[in-house]
Amino acid sequence: MLFNSFSFLLFFPIVTLIYFLVPHKIRYLWLLGASYFFYMSWNPKYALLIATSTVITYLSGLLIDSTKSRFKRKLWVGLSFASNLAILFFFKYFDFAVGNLGRVMASMGIEFMQPTFDVILPVGISFYTFQALSYTMDVYRREIFVEKNIAKYALFVSFFPQLVAGPIERSKNLLVQIEARHYFDYDRVKSGLLIMLWGLFLKLVIADRVAILVNQVYGDYAQYAGLQLVIATLLFGIQIYCDFGSYSYIAIGSAQVMGFTLMENFKQPYFARSITEFCQRWHISLSTWFRDYLYIPLGGNRKGKFRKYINIMIVFIVSGLWHGASWNFVIWGALHGIFQVIGLITSPFKAKVADRLGVDRINFSYQLGQGIITFILVNFAWIFFRAPNFTAARGIIDRILLEWNPWIFSDGSLYELGLSRANLTVAMIGIFIMIGTSIAKRKGFEIRATLARQGLLFRWSVYFALIFTIIIFGIYGPGYSESQFLYFQF
Repeated sequence: MLFNSFSFLLFFPIVTLIYFLVPHKIRYLWLLGASYFFYMSWNPKYALLIATSTVITYLSGLLIDSTKSRFKRKLWVGLSFASNLAILFFFKYFDFAVGNLGRVMASMGIEFMQPTFDVILPVGISFYTFQALSYTMDVYRREIFVEKNIAKYALFVSFFPQLVAGPIERSKNLLVQIEARHYFDYDRVKSGLLIMLWGLFLKLVIADRVAILVNQVYGDYAQYAGLQLVIATLLFGIQIYCDFGSYSYIAIGSAQVMGFTLMENFKQPYFARSITEFCQRWHISLSTWFRDYLYIPLGGNRKGKFRKYINIMIVFIVSGLWHGASWNFVIWGALHGIFQVIGLITSPFKAKVADRLGVDRINFSYQLGQGIITFILVNFAWIFFRAPNFTAARGIIDRILLEWNPWIFSDGSLYELGLSRANLTVAMIGIFIMIGTSIAKRKGFEIRATLARQGLLFRWSVYFALIFTIIIFGIYGPGYSESQFLYFQF
């Protein structure tokens, strides 16, 4: 059941209405049932996996809490991580690992019969696995009290707004809210619905529209050159932000309608002035997960600069692998790690040069230059993320560098990339609206709060304008079918 589907348009109001009607004592049971129904709408068998992960981490929490032995506590944490990651490995990485092993053995002249399993990657498995594992670690660190009600804990793991593609919530935030009483509040509900509308705008008007061009160009990259591939790459950067950001906004908005507060997952990442800052603003729930549960346990920055750089590279390579079982994702993650390490190493040198040259580093033009460089590096890395394989990524880079074609802006071939002139115009207008709202938010201008202070007629005119914009200019499949969110594959 996708957020942009008619089924969710029916599901969500019914779940919310009943949620506020049933007694507080059993609301968590209603949400738990609704969450499992939501997840099982893709495949009922998926429920067995999420239930298994839930039971393992729930029991590990009880075992960790019941013993004072440091060895036993570490043992239960290790078993919890090992068993959950083994499930994740089998469904997501087994074929990748066996395929690479087969190629290595073949290169050594050893015959290898590769086993095959006809399994489908369960939707959202990487997200809820990490969320459940964070609970185990938080209990071990004594940052939270163990949850003894298995139904409440199961709701924490499976809470439907953020179940499939995050944000990856922490137990100390979401479990507490499951215990709290939530009352119907008109202003909060209205604000949540507006956040959901904004998410639908990003998905249907922008992301799914530019995806048409991106898919055509990247699907047959050998037929395109230079600026055509640059445009497709830049638009993929917009697509993945609007697509993933839209899911996060709808998740946050739908949770807010019911009284829950989820963490912010994006903070204007393309305005970042360094790769480090970009990573702090992009998919925040995952980047902070890796910081707290991998980078810091590895030693963080406490064991010298060299070890710090090694830890950064480990985190980013693992982060790339988390996104998918492909060397392209590993390269994408490694590039971000390399960019960040180089930035940290050269930072003192750049500061000295700027000081000697009398460059004002707070100056707008200097920061704009830093932002442009960061934007270029991020989009270069996106090539590996979007290309189907390394050979395609290398071919795309070669054609960008060697076959320049600026005449596409004058000979009309710009409109032969999958989007008509009208659709490309709508996409550009949508992107400018998105950029404008991002600038306003970065400057501290709260659009929803400002809108709430306006007159009734003006407010509702804006609301209906947004609704009709989504309906009229949204991109739909045959029979108004919905398109999947990109991060569902992870």
